[in-house]
Amino acid sequence: MSKVNVIYWSQTGNTQKMAEAVAAGINEAGGEAVLQFVSQVSAADLADVPAFALGCPAMGAEVLEEGEFEPFVASLEGSVSGKKIALFGSYGWGDGEWMRDWETRMTQAGATVVNGEGLICQEAPDDSAIDDCKALGAALV
Repeated sequence: MSKVNVIYWSQTGNTQKMAEAVAAGINEAGGEAVLQFVSQVSAADLADVPAFALGCPAMGAEVLEEGEFEPFVASLEGSVSGKKIALFGSYGWGDGEWMRDWETRMTQAGATVVNGEGLICQEAPDDSAIDDCKALGAALV
């Protein structure tokens, strides 16, 4: 059984719900999800991990959360080449620019982004978004 980390940051609980659904998809596909809030993990913890999921909502002017998540992503950039990464998060405004920027960063750093793009949902994930999150998790196994 392969362990797959699902690392996230959430303020309102919407991205946490998405993370839980990604983890459920991993488990349903035969993997073993390791669900972690971003403060519980470091880039070094993922050095030898071939695939993982990252979740963060859009903040401010469509950017990653700046206190914990942005520094974590910046610390990962030098070590994601050749890795398979799923990106996801919720938003309340805008058009998904934060996710497009994040996808570009990870791709330019050499990672393969699952499905070629991140998974976003506006506000709380509905049943369809939960199903999409589960499928995203399954794609990592």
